[in-house]
Amino acid sequence: MGYQLEGKLLEVCDCNVLCPCWIGEDADNGTCDAVLAYHIDKGSIEETDVSGLTVGLMGHIPGNILKGDWRIVVFVDEKASERQQEAILNAWTGKLGGPLADMAKLVGEVIAVERTAIRFEVQEGAGRLRIGTVAEADMAPYRSPAGNVTTLNESVFSTIPGSPAYVAKASAYRRNGRKYGLRDVDLKGKNATQGSFRFVA
Repeated sequence: MGYQLEGKLLEVCDCNVLCPCWIGEDADNGTCDAVLAYHIDKGSIEETDVSGLTVGLMGHIPGNILKGDWRIVVFVDEKASERQQEAILNAWTGKLGGPLADMAKLVGEVIAVERTAIRFEVQEGAGRLRIGTVAEADMAPYRSPAGNVTTLNESVFSTIPGSPAYVAKASAYRRNGRKYGLRDVDLKGKNATQGSFRFVA
């Protein structure tokens, strides 16, 4: 058995709204510096229950997102046991196949794996993400005149394949990437994405 995972995504980057990466175009700045997190509402990996845990990623994408060669740092929820951490890393590094493996193929280097406190909240559409002392963001989705969340569907690239993405804007996005050889970021009003996922392999 591989994995069955359901949960939510929060993602920010230094592109303008909407990030061109999602439709396969080059990032606004030529490169993309992002932070994202997957909160697992319920699920298991290789029969290990990982419900309630969060996985964070800090990354640098050197060019067009589909060309890969991403450099990333992986943050595992400090609440995870050693067995849960191993299961999460097996899934997110592509060892178990499925949609997570498709994304893992684009990674050129995993700079580091760290355990840390991760705060992941979504309340009435407003998303808040804190990854230890290295990253934080606040975001909210765009809405239609009727109040419905604006969604992106059938895009060429997605961090939640098979699910619509909620187009959002980050009122704040800060990260301390220098210790990993990545860019520091301190921005307002840039791209954010939210959504739900269901991954099965």
